[in-house]
Amino acid sequence: MSSNNKYKMTIKAAYLGFVVQAIVNNFVPLLFVRMQSEFGIPLGKITLLITFNFGVQLLIDMFSAPFIEKIGYRASMLLSNACVVIGLLLLTVLPGHFASPFIGVLVSVCIYAIGGGLQEVLVSPIVEACPTENKEAAMSLLHSAYCWGHMAVVLLSTVFFAVFGISQWRIMAALWCIVPVIDFILFTKAPIARLEANTEENVGVKELFRQGIFWLMFFMMFAAGASEQAVSQWSSAFAEKGLGVSKTLGDLLGPMLFAFCMALSRTLYGVKGQKVKLNVFMGISTVLCIISYIIIVIVPNPLIAIMGCGLTGLSVGIFWPGTFSTASARVKGRGTLLFALLALAGDLGCSGGPTLAGAIAAMHEDNMRVGIGAAIIFPVVMGIGLLVIRNKQNIN
Repeated sequence: MSSNNKYKMTIKAAYLGFVVQAIVNNFVPLLFVRMQSEFGIPLGKITLLITFNFGVQLLIDMFSAPFIEKIGYRASMLLSNACVVIGLLLLTVLPGHFASPFIGVLVSVCIYAIGGGLQEVLVSPIVEACPTENKEAAMSLLHSAYCWGHMAVVLLSTVFFAVFGISQWRIMAALWCIVPVIDFILFTKAPIARLEANTEENVGVKELFRQGIFWLMFFMMFAAGASEQAVSQWSSAFAEKGLGVSKTLGDLLGPMLFAFCMALSRTLYGVKGQKVKLNVFMGISTVLCIISYIIIVIVPNPLIAIMGCGLTGLSVGIFWPGTFSTASARVKGRGTLLFALLALAGDLGCSGGPTLAGAIAAMHEDNMRVGIGAAIIFPVVMGIGLLVIRNKQNIN
């Protein structure tokens, strides 16, 4: 059996891992209104759940690398999927066992967020370590799985709630546990290559921090996350206000269109990536991203502006996986620590991009066009980083 065929199960399991992370990040937000009415949780505390989820994942990004190195990739992936299953199941029962149901929800979110954070840190190095012929394409296809998973979570959950009622959300939560259970089973059997086995030198955090190319990759990763989420997080509100549609239709026209276009971009590069150099594809995507921001900001027609949101999704799709692949090829010591720190940078960008756009919009009477216009700095930073890489092959 060839090495490529040997690791097919591993790659499929990794893809499914990003679907698991999509469940972690996107299922519970669909229940926020229900939790308000069923548990009497104030909106302010409900909003805190998003911050708490991503805060836990940021901590995992920062501190999990030594733990993962100690117990290994396989055990870490099994633990990750187990945490997601336990967290989702506890969500269905724990709130009723606390005087304050919010505490029960918070504990459940904490447990499955640990699983989601581990998935984010692990799946990229696992795929990078597999002996595939075109690692850039494989990485792009891997990250497309998150987008397709995001769409599946929203669509299937929405259909379930429409047919059986939102009151049956506990059944839907249990059904979503099937995905991490399958991924758990796959990772009990899938062969896992160690990324360090392909590396001449495994370096620590101090050695990483001394490399100029690492910091360039770090800031590009931040720009990737910020470029993506500055539009994605506000696209629903943008659709609702601009087109005067309902929240449900706003979600379909905004975030779903964005996710679909981003998934399409990553999938196309994953399938056809061997025909286009990664740096060229990322350069073209950067130009398209800047154009999409300009369309959103200056075109008065709201329908065209929403199409600009879709174009943003199409253009930013390659930023995150492309930066991972570029860093793996250029940074000395491409082990778990590198991928954990890059995931941290990306998550910081995912938080910082929408925060900047929202803050600037609030300063201009909640004008989201102005807020997104300010966030154009992020794809510009990505473009500058690509130019530096092109002009200086070795940065010390």
